[in-house]
Order: sequence, then structure tokens, then C-alpha cells
Amino acid sequence: MPAFVLDDAIVARPDVGPNRWQFLLESLASLDGSLRERNSRLVVRRGRWIDEVVRLVGDAGADAVFVSDDFSALAKRRVTALRQAGIEQRFAVHTYPGNTVVPPKQLRTQSGGEYKVFTPYYRAWLAAPWRARCAVPEHVATPSAVDAGAVPQLSELTDGQCSPRVVRGGEDAALAALRDWSPGLSHYDDVHNDLGAGATSRIAAYLHFGCLSALEVATLLRDREGGGPFIRQLCWRDFFHQVLAVDPRRAWRDVRPRGDEWEVNDEMFVAWAEGRTGFPVVDAGMRQLSTEGFMHNRARMIVASFLTKDLYQDWRRGAAHFATLLADADVACNQLNWQWVAGTGNDPNAFRVFNPTLQGQRFDPAGDYVRRYVPELADVTTGDIHDPPPPVRSATGYPAPIVDHREALALYRARRRGGRPLDETLDISD
Repeated sequence: MPAFVLDDAIVARPDVGPNRWQFLLESLASLDGSLRERNSRLVVRRGRWIDEVVRLVGDAGADAVFVSDDFSALAKRRVTALRQAGIEQRFAVHTYPGNTVVPPKQLRTQSGGEYKVFTPYYRAWLAAPWRARCAVPEHVATPSAVDAGAVPQLSELTDGQCSPRVVRGGEDAALAALRDWSPGLSHYDDVHNDLGAGATSRIAAYLHFGCLSALEVATLLRDREGGGPFIRQLCWRDFFHQVLAVDPRRAWRDVRPRGDEWEVNDEMFVAWAEGRTGFPVVDAGMRQLSTEGFMHNRARMIVASFLTKDLYQDWRRGAAHFATLLADADVACNQLNWQWVAGTGNDPNAFRVFNPTLQGQRFDPAGDYVRRYVPELADVTTGDIHDPPPPVRSATGYPAPIVDHREALALYRARRRGGRPLDETLDISD
């Protein structure tokens, strides 16, 4: 009996926004349609997850529950509670890999611990055996006596509004997105950092919600021209999941604490969140996020560096803002990517700083990305687009920078290395 429980513990969370809910509801409706084609249907419930699953076991007269493995603290607590209920009420609980290409616990260092650095993990990941692809069932037998329920409306879960151009959910949309993008795979390594080209796959939300299998995508693309660099990105996704699986508290706790205090400046945070920092590529990224529930990966690194390095604000605050808007917000990938940029995660480099102006010039050389999302700068010349001079800002209504990047770096340097010369202390990634 295929079933999905909308957990009230997640419905109540403020960092799960309408973009994710809408994507999930569309995905559930798509799954239900596919099951009905196989003489079945999706059983939908809402409530306390453990209570609803146990109730379904009783309604169906089931003797086993099968769950895709997950690695967040909430997911682990739920499965632990379900196993205890199974012991008490005599039903088995089976968890299966399905969220990643390689299960997190499959890869271990020679000493038996987790991989803390990506490159050796990547080598082990490439050498690891992958699970075989399963055939799609032609028929699914579902007990007819159990009330299927219904996929709820968005308004039943949140009173928020979706971003105007958020991606649609569901397997059909996922397969179409992959099909439309895959001809560009051969050029992926050359263009995936090009902000203006928008040449990334945009399948992250489909992977997160299971509309696409990460394993199936990897198997399909790994031997094609250009597949290697793309598969490496799927490995990063697996890497972060194995980090979280070891200790779910890392979702909000520093993997490698820096031992200092973050600034709290609400005015600057709001300017960052609304795309009003005066740094065009930063503002373009933040406005793309609010408009589409998505942000280009290169832009994610730039805006995260700006918040944590230029404004010296806590990565957790930025990650929570991302979580409210991203359709693909995944606990492992979102939070641990933020920690990577902030210098508190795996592969740490506290002095990894992205210069927003140089990043824009390098990865959006014609200014297409900025013009697309910062319309007041649409007519600015390419030479000025990433650092508009004061007269241009005045004429277009575009704000002055909220910080001086060089001064922010000098202050950051003083905090991190006691004021040693800039070129000796900072790895300025341009």
C-alpha cells in the first residue's frame, strides 16, 4: 500500500515555505496518477507521522513497513519510534537506500570512520559498486478497503504565496527537465558556472523529493560525453548526506567551530535577503531566489560568502532564509554547503572569500544574469554592470554598496588572523 504522511511536525516549521509545499503536493498528485495507471493509488494522511503510520498498519492488516532511508534528525527519530512500535505491535520495519547514489554508510576510510574530505571520498565513491536499477512495476496491489484520502490544497498547509516562477513538481516534469537539458551535457564542464547561460540541470528539487532517482540519473549519464563533471556534483550531494548521517546535529551545528561570534545586523540582513546590497551579482542571485525558488549554484556560493564574510553574519541565518524559499531545500545539501562557504564545515577554509565584483565579471562577463534579475540595470553598459559608478546608480535608482568590500575584508582579516597583511591571510577566490 503506497502511502505518504504529511507530518504535522514539518507543517509547523517556519523554515518550510510554500515553494516546497507546492512542489511536494504536485509531486504527490503525479505519483498518485502513476499509481492509478497501475490499478493502485496513493494513500495520503496528515498528522503525527508515527501515529498515522501505525494506524495505516492496522487498517491494512499489514505485517511490515518499508521506508526509504533518510538522514536528518527528524527522520531518524521517526524511524526509531516506528521500530519501537513495531516491536510492541508485531510488525517489521525495513529501511532501504534510495536517496543517494551510494548509501552513506557504505563508504568508510581505512580506519573505519567517515570521510571528512571530499577528494578521497570521491575516489572511493567512483570505485564503489552501485545498486542495480529496478524495473517499473506493471501492477501494484493495494487494499481497496483502506480510504485513500486526498492530496491537500496548498492553503491547508500554509498561508504563504509561492514564488511567481517556481518549478513544477512531479515525475513527468522531472523527466521532461532532464530530457530537455541532457543534450547540453557534453558542454557541462565549460558552462555550468556561466551565470548568464543558465546551463545547469535544475533537477535538484526533483532529486530531493524523489521524482528522480539520483542513482538512475548517475547511471544514465556517467558514461556519456561530459558525464564525469556532472556526476561529480551528484557525488558532492552524497558526500554531504554521509556527513549528516554520522551526526544529524550538523544541520545546524558547526562541523568545525571557529570559536568566534557572528555579527547581528538586521538591517543589513534584510538588504541582503531582498537583493538590495548594491553588489549587482549578489542582488541578482537573491532576486532569482525570491522569484523562482531557485538560485544558480555559483550565485549561491557568492551570496553565502557575502553574508558570512563581508557582513560577518551567521551562516545559519542565511541557510534558514534559503530553506524558506528554495524548492530544492535539502537539509544536507543546503546547510552543509553553507558551512563549506562559511569555513565551518568539511574541507574548511575560513579564508575562502568570493569577491562579488570579480565573481560577476568572471562568471557573468556580458552581464546577462544581472540584467535578467536586476531590471533597473538592464541598460547599463557591460563595463559598468558589475560595479556601477555613482552617477549610474543615481540615475537608475540602484543602491550604493552597503559595505566597502576591501574594508570588510580588512575587518574579516583582523578577526580571523589578528591583522596580518591581506595577501598573506586571505584566499580570495575570484
